[in-house]
Amino acid sequence: MAFSLLRTTALTALLTSAGLAQAATDVTFWHSMEGPLGERVAQLAQDFNASQSDYVVHAVYKGNYGESMNAGIAAFRAGNAPDILQVFEVGTATMMYAKGAVKPVQALSESVGNPIDPSAFLGAVAGYYSSPDGKLVSMPFNSSTPVLYYNKDAFEKAGLDPNTPPKTWPEVAAAAKKLRAAGMECGYSSAWPSWILLENFAAWHNVPYASLDNGFGGLDARLQLDSPLFRKHLNFLTDMAKAGEFTYGGRGDAGNALFTSGKCGMYTGSSGMRASIIKTGGFAFGTSTLPYYPDVPGAPQNSIIGGASLWVFSGKSDDTYKGVVQFFKFLSNPEQAAAWHQGTGYVPVTKAGYEATKASGFYDKNPGTEIAVKQLDATTTANSRGIRLGYLPQIRDIEDSTMEQIFAGKTSPEDGLKKMNAEGNVLLERFQKNVK
Repeated sequence: MAFSLLRTTALTALLTSAGLAQAATDVTFWHSMEGPLGERVAQLAQDFNASQSDYVVHAVYKGNYGESMNAGIAAFRAGNAPDILQVFEVGTATMMYAKGAVKPVQALSESVGNPIDPSAFLGAVAGYYSSPDGKLVSMPFNSSTPVLYYNKDAFEKAGLDPNTPPKTWPEVAAAAKKLRAAGMECGYSSAWPSWILLENFAAWHNVPYASLDNGFGGLDARLQLDSPLFRKHLNFLTDMAKAGEFTYGGRGDAGNALFTSGKCGMYTGSSGMRASIIKTGGFAFGTSTLPYYPDVPGAPQNSIIGGASLWVFSGKSDDTYKGVVQFFKFLSNPEQAAAWHQGTGYVPVTKAGYEATKASGFYDKNPGTEIAVKQLDATTTANSRGIRLGYLPQIRDIEDSTMEQIFAGKTSPEDGLKKMNAEGNVLLERFQKNVK
């Protein structure tokens, strides 16, 4: 009798355990992180899955930002969208106006009884991913901002002080000249030309990139690239290119290898590039602030964020949404936010993550790693809050292709800026009509 009862109890426990395992809700997460960053995303999912037994997050790499966004939209139209989609910051307006396709994150979290508080995030980060009424529409995740990296070994070889990086554009040109004279193949280059050399350049110098607060003020915003400071900057870079001191590295982050391979002495790139430099660069490097023109009043102002946020598609079950929100809360807890920041170079998206990193002494042990946060730590202006324009990825394509023509000497900076402005505004007009 006792044996029979024991056997029945064991069988019941086994069936209950199996039932619990089967009850775990799957959450699909499509992302664009590859290499060392992809490994960290996979680890985040594994750590979350191990922390509880109700949900299982499946992190799936779906190509670069543009590819994954297109894949997510196509999947939604086909009725099989992922639960979570990582979308780069320039896709924010497109996702916001995709009525019925997405679930605004803050409202979703409140509806499942596990609210996400926007005040927990850094102001510049939360502001970018919020609606006009201050509600989070997507979940901040890998927020970056551009910084200046420089090769300390190359600086020493060129007779430059490895502890005194250039702060202004004239100083960048002077350092690039010495680096080239010392035998470096490339003096200065940049990743993400549109994001860094146009969008962040405007915010850093507190000049408009587009009207209506760079698009935050409404759908009828238009580009304002055909202006004196943009003309000055592209002429400056064109002159550097003619002198062999500036090398165009390609679109997106295609030029990263110029720096990590040791060919280029200075490079403006995403703060999230730090992990890759540490893993693949065989030299000592430093990190500094973006260059600025000292004759521009009020410069430098603040840089703006890049990277991506996490969007939630509509049409999912209540259990799925509870799992999504719990995963988001896991990502934003102080320990995870601090570890992600320290291990990747992306900024800590939460205030608690930033404070935890400071308290750990990480910034003291790793000079330069606080640069990205400090660049964002300012009261933003109408010109420096960020860019929120429809079809911004396509606008960047126009800008990148035009800058390629400019730096190759096939068109002038003046004509190129007029072309960017005109063709970009055609897209903005189309987006406005489509949304309305």
